[in-house]
Amino acid sequence: MKVKRFFAQSMAEALKQVSHEMGPDAVILSNRRVDGGVEIVTALDYDENMARQRLGEKAVEATNGSRLAEMQAEQHRRLEEELNRSRSRIREVREKRAGNASSGGTASSMSFEIADFPASLSGTDMAEKPAGSESGADGYASELASMRAEISSLRDLVSGKAPTTQAASGNSAVQQRLAERLQEFGLGAELAGSLSRRHRAGCLEDGWKQSLKMLATGVRTGREDWLDAGGIYALVGPTGSGKTTTIGKLAARYVLEHGPDSLALVTTDRYRVAAHEQLFVFGRILNVPVRVVDESHSLDDILDELSDRHLVLIDTAGLTSADRGYQEQLAELARSDHNIRTHLVVSATSQPRIMKSVWHCYKMANLAGCIMTKIDEALTLGEALGFVMETSLPVAWYTDGQKIPEDLQRAEAIPLVRLGVERLKAVQSAQAVAEGA
Repeated sequence: MKVKRFFAQSMAEALKQVSHEMGPDAVILSNRRVDGGVEIVTALDYDENMARQRLGEKAVEATNGSRLAEMQAEQHRRLEEELNRSRSRIREVREKRAGNASSGGTASSMSFEIADFPASLSGTDMAEKPAGSESGADGYASELASMRAEISSLRDLVSGKAPTTQAASGNSAVQQRLAERLQEFGLGAELAGSLSRRHRAGCLEDGWKQSLKMLATGVRTGREDWLDAGGIYALVGPTGSGKTTTIGKLAARYVLEHGPDSLALVTTDRYRVAAHEQLFVFGRILNVPVRVVDESHSLDDILDELSDRHLVLIDTAGLTSADRGYQEQLAELARSDHNIRTHLVVSATSQPRIMKSVWHCYKMANLAGCIMTKIDEALTLGEALGFVMETSLPVAWYTDGQKIPEDLQRAEAIPLVRLGVERLKAVQSAQAVAEGA
């Protein structure tokens, strides 16, 4: 992600600069009036999830996307100011050295307080040195080298790159062990490394707790209960991910709370023989109508007829990009005249690579979120949590068993992370018992 600030006398001129230097894909993080005109902070390849990671625990204050962008812009301004102060300090040292040399004095006679130097945001601490602790050119060379390293670290942070100094590289024993522990939790190596590098000092347990907090902050969840809010929801995903069973759980829960009269079920799966049987069974048991999208009845026609229903749940065929009807089905959902909130159903037992492949396969349906299924069958939950963190898909529900409708839960970030920790402890206990045997 590349972030850059622009100054101009007018907004039109600033936008022209953005268009010329950043191109049409630039995202405006913030704009404000300053002395002499306006300031715009823009970003290329803006990733909301990455922005939350860079803000760390402060990201919890961002209640929406616009606030997150403002905080990201403010962080960028602060880093640039820090960088400019560091450069000014180097110029001061050089000027003092030149002045001292011209007056016939020695470099070591100058008073120089490292404490005046701004604290590093990259985690590299510079110890204060008494005046005269190093002599002549060697002392100045060391001071300037430290400052240059500081500037390099700040420059990396401004540009969004990983710090390159040894102290910020994440190679400490605690950070390495923390990264390993996060991978045992189920996170991928890249995400585990990113979280571990944010732990600058302290013991392993402190870093572990900090990483879990950041993980909980990065896992987004749905804000509304479908059953109370109502609307039209479509579930998409591969065959076997649990779409139809999840719809059965949602429908049963709704009927228990609100009755069957304001609910309807729809399926778009006209590609497989006997594909509707399970959904029709749910419909008969719950006394809820089930409608089928086919050549004679389009999805919008059926939704028009069901406009009086408070909640409509749409089941879909588990197709891949190689299957006949794949494009047709997703286009049907994306181009509907009705406000369909499409959610990807992801099995927690899937490998991370498969999860991402499924997401790429279905994201053209304008995904509003996801549902995690088969939580009870997963050995660890870090894979699923890492997936939703990296894709920024809000988790609306998760399922943790076969019982209908009991094994259906509203998703909340902290309980999900806590459940992941409990699952890790269970795995570690089982391994300890096996090793003891």
